[in-house]
Amino acid sequence: MSNLHPFPAAPAVPPGLPLPFDPAMAPALRGRMLREALPEPLQRLLDRGQVGRHSRFTEDGFADVVEDWTPPDGVTPRHAALARRALAEIDETILAPAPANHLLGRVLALLSHFPAKATTPEVEQLLAMDWADDLGEFPAWAIDQAARRWRRTRKWRPSIAEIRALCEEACATERALAERLRAIALAGERAGELGGGGGAVRPVLASAMRRMR
Repeated sequence: MSNLHPFPAAPAVPPGLPLPFDPAMAPALRGRMLREALPEPLQRLLDRGQVGRHSRFTEDGFADVVEDWTPPDGVTPRHAALARRALAEIDETILAPAPANHLLGRVLALLSHFPAKATTPEVEQLLAMDWADDLGEFPAWAIDQAARRWRRTRKWRPSIAEIRALCEEACATERALAERLRAIALAGERAGELGGGGGAVRPVLASAMRRMR
């Protein structure tokens, strides 16, 4: 197995080799490297997909703008298989949740920089466990980045919501790519079901599917 390619123009990675990823890189560069390492058929689908945006509201009012990405016509079961393989690698390595020991240690270390008054060590431990529970979905590198950013830019003790927001920001690029690959996989699997297991969904069927969403 060869070492990870250090340059942005990484060639498509054959099945079984790791996708290039360095969390120290800027998000845009990381995303570009990941896309360029995917099989060319997936890259073409990602380039041709349609992006839509809509506002998301909660009980408190406007929350943010949500992006919807729709695969182009012509997604096949073969595309679905390629997307599932790439998605599995991203989910199991790049976006894999942090080990419990690493997460708990990082939280305890972060909170130690901002000691709370009149809080016993036992309560601090319980608080750290709450943090670990609420951050458990994020990869270790995203949690590390969020903690580092908070230490260097804030003078007060963080809330769980604030660190969650930083974690979400840290891995937003990789999560977005994973969601697009998941959409390609679903579209290709539907094509197989509707087309008898082969070929792309006919344009009329694809158009009807989009209207039903």
